[in-house]
Amino acid sequence: MNLELTIKAFSVWLSILVLAIANGALRETILIPTLGKSLGLPLSGALLSGAILAIAYFTLPWLGRASIASYAAIGFGWLCLTLGFEFTFGHIIQSKPWSEILETYTFKDGNIWPLVLLITAIAPYVAAKYRAWT
Repeated sequence: MNLELTIKAFSVWLSILVLAIANGALRETILIPTLGKSLGLPLSGALLSGAILAIAYFTLPWLGRASIASYAAIGFGWLCLTLGFEFTFGHIIQSKPWSEILETYTFKDGNIWPLVLLITAIAPYVAAKYRAWT
């Protein structure tokens, strides 16, 4: 992957981050209070997964055609950036204990965060596949 593609991929991830934060606000202020945790969490996860796939699909022409390895590298980069942000923000900024942070990586109470992470990792490849670029 070249530097230009890396910068573009990082820029796309920043837009994913903004949508993920908005999704979290929606989840905490509307979905969970209205639907309860067991419905609000999976709905939030599904919405975020759909948003990530849509962003990957619509930004792919800007990123440009690349090899399958490049799409895999972009997805892995997005996953690493997401995990880094989650751990840093949760532990350092919000002062959450590790046990509380790691609990979000289970399927407890309808949480599908691990699936959202999988979608994040494969989104560039799936978008390229859907566009018949691979």
